[in-house]
Parts: sequence; structure tokens; C-alpha cells
Amino acid sequence: MFAEPNTQTKKTSFLPAHSHPGRLITAEGLDGSGKSTQLQLLSFWLKAEGYEVVTIEWTPSHLIKRALKKGKKQGLVDPLVLSVLYAADMAELYDRDILPPLQRGAIVLADRYVYTALARDMAHGVARDWVECIYQFAVRPDLAVYFHLSAETSVARTLSGHPHLKYYQAGMDMGLSDDPVASFQAFQQRILTAYEALRSDCAMLTLDATMPIKYIQRSLRTTIEQLLPQDG
Repeated sequence: MFAEPNTQTKKTSFLPAHSHPGRLITAEGLDGSGKSTQLQLLSFWLKAEGYEVVTIEWTPSHLIKRALKKGKKQGLVDPLVLSVLYAADMAELYDRDILPPLQRGAIVLADRYVYTALARDMAHGVARDWVECIYQFAVRPDLAVYFHLSAETSVARTLSGHPHLKYYQAGMDMGLSDDPVASFQAFQQRILTAYEALRSDCAMLTLDATMPIKYIQRSLRTTIEQLLPQDG
């Protein structure tokens, strides 16, 4: 099933709209939702159409990795501290890799954006208003795509490609279960619950991530064609 983004809710205003000549398209979803594959296909298509395309993947920086490693040894990482660290990480990525290409008119494809932080932090029990406040440096994407997937399917897909779950990936720091797989599924379910609230509040285009890759890509291209600069 495909759903049009909800543009009638006031929550869309927590990120300011931008006036840059480029376009920002973001992909959100649980692990294994196929968003990276879809962005890669979009990049091939857009480049063939003559657009400058910059693909960004938000992965933890060395600062975040050090903090997580230290927290694992101590048995505790304050969710608020992590929230601030991730926000600083995104701010650096935003200023260095997202804003400049937007300003020069490129199409920026972001594999995870601010909504990832919201979903993850909310899953850790951090107040949504807090997270929204510290990410107000970023602009609202022209299109935010949410690839919907059940927690069970996310676990199955993730384990098929990466049978050894990392400590924080599995949500082991939250004490949800002593079993990494059970903990991972419970953590993914919490993130899913957060995404379900966000997708209706933040004007996300929701796509069924279990549909065939070609079908999803075709639907994405149809939507994105309406957003593209006319001089590409």
C-alpha cells in the first residue's frame, strides 16, 4: 500500500522550509527496509536525467563510537547525552555535506535524517519536544520517504545479512532482554511505534517496504518527478 504524505498537521513546522535551489529527499525506516537500495536506484536515474546528485548516509562518527564503547564498558549511556552527541554529529554532517550541495542546486539523497534521531531517541524514552528542539538547525526535506516494515520482518532481513548483532544495534543497553535477537526485535518495535507517530505528523510519504523493488522505485520516481527543478 502507498499513502500520500499528510500535509495538514502543524507538526510539519518543527523543521523550517528551505529556499535553496536544490532538493532534499530523505529515506527513513527500520533496518532491512531497503531504503539504501532505493536511494541508489534513484541516484542512477537522476544522474542519467542530468542532475547533480549527492548521496549522504548518516553513520555514527568516531565521537559517537567512542562514547558508545565507553558506555558499554561502564554499563550505562545516558539517553540525553547520546541525543546531544547525535545532534552534534548531524549538525556537522549537515553543514559539511548537505547544505552546500543544496545551495548550489544539487539533489541530495539522505539515507537517514533528523527523523531517524527522533525515532531512535523516542524509543529510548527521550521526550519528543526535546529532540525536535535540538534539531531545529536542519531544514525540512522536500520529500521524506518512510519505508514501512514490521519489526519481525526487519529482524529476519537484518539477521539474514548480518547474523551477529551489535550491542547497541540490538538495544541491549535498554535491558529489554538478555537475548540479543529478542532485544533487537523489541527495540525495533519501539522504533516502529515512534515512526508510526512521526509519519502522520511530519508529512512523510509512506511506502510498503515488502513490495517488489521495481514497483517501489517506479512509485518513487513518479512522486519525485513533480519536485525536480525544471532546468535539470
